[in-house]
Amino acid sequence: MSPRNPQVTVGETGEFGLIRAVTKGRKQPAPTLLGPGDDAAVVAAPDGRVVASTDVLVQGVHFRFDWSSPGHVGRKAVAVNLADIAAMGATPTAVLVGLACPPDTPAEVITELMDGMWAEASAVGVGVVGGDMVRADQVVISVTALGDLGGRAMITRSGARPGDVLAVRGRLGWAAAGLAVLGRGFRSPVGVVNAQRCPEPPYDAGPQAAEAGATSMIDISDGLLADLAHIAAASEVGIDVQTERLEIATRLVEVGSALGADPVTWVLTGGEDHALAATFAPGPPLPEGWRRIGAVTMPGTGVTVDGKPYEAPPGWEHWR
Repeated sequence: MSPRNPQVTVGETGEFGLIRAVTKGRKQPAPTLLGPGDDAAVVAAPDGRVVASTDVLVQGVHFRFDWSSPGHVGRKAVAVNLADIAAMGATPTAVLVGLACPPDTPAEVITELMDGMWAEASAVGVGVVGGDMVRADQVVISVTALGDLGGRAMITRSGARPGDVLAVRGRLGWAAAGLAVLGRGFRSPVGVVNAQRCPEPPYDAGPQAAEAGATSMIDISDGLLADLAHIAAASEVGIDVQTERLEIATRLVEVGSALGADPVTWVLTGGEDHALAATFAPGPPLPEGWRRIGAVTMPGTGVTVDGKPYEAPPGWEHWR
C-alpha cells in the first residue's frame, strides 16, 4: 500500500513504513555527516558551538488543516524554528522532527507535511536528519533546529543599551491580517492568507546583523511589542517604537478597511510573521534591508509606543 494513496492511513502504513516513505530518496546537505537510519544523527559543528531551538505546534492551536494544507503546515513548523536560529546570529545546519498523530490520519497527510518540511529546510541548505513518530489523539509536531555561529559572537536579548537604534527586517502584521481573514471565513487575498499559513523569515538577516555588530536580537513570533518586551527585560532598558516609522503595506490597509480593523494594531501586536528585530549602536548605517522603527531609551522602563504605554494586549501568550 502506498502512503500517497489518500485511502491509506498511518495505522495501516505502520511506523517504519511511514518513516521509509518520508526519508526515501532524500539527499542530505554537507553539514549532515550521518542522517536518518541510525540511533542518532551526526551533524558537523565547525564553530565548536551548537545553537539549538525547539518549537511545538499543536493541531487546533497553531494550525488547522481546513485553513492550511499539510505542506503549508510542514513549512511553517520548520520556519518558526529556523527563525530562532537566525535570531541568535547563526546559520541553520539541521532539523529534527518529532511527530505525533492518530492512527486514522491519512498517511498522505503526513507525507505531504514532511514534503513541506523538507522544502523549507532545503531552501536554507539544511536537511531533516532524524526524529521520531508516535501515536496521539491529535497531530502534534515538535521540531528542533540546530545552527552554527561561524565564528561570530552570539546575539542575545540582553545586550541592548540606551541610545541604540531599534530596527526590523522582514514583514510585520501580515500573518495577523491573514488570521483575521481566515477567521471571517474568507480565503483571499491569497498573499495575506498565505502569510498566516506559512511565514517567510529573513534567515540571512540574523548572521548579517551579527556581522554588523547588533547588540541584541529577537524573532518576532508573538507580536512586535510582546517580543520587544523580552529584550527590554533582559537588557534592563526601555524601548520606544515610533509608529511613523512602521511600514504599513497597502494590502494590509485594504484588508483592514474591509474588515473594520486597524492595520497598525496588526503590525504592533500580530505574531507569526517571524521577522527579526535587533538593536544597533547609533552612528553606523544599518545593514541593507533593515529599517529603523524606534530607539532604546532609559534603563528599566519597558516598551512604549510613541513615548506612551500601550494599553491593549501587546501580543500572544499561551494560557491567557
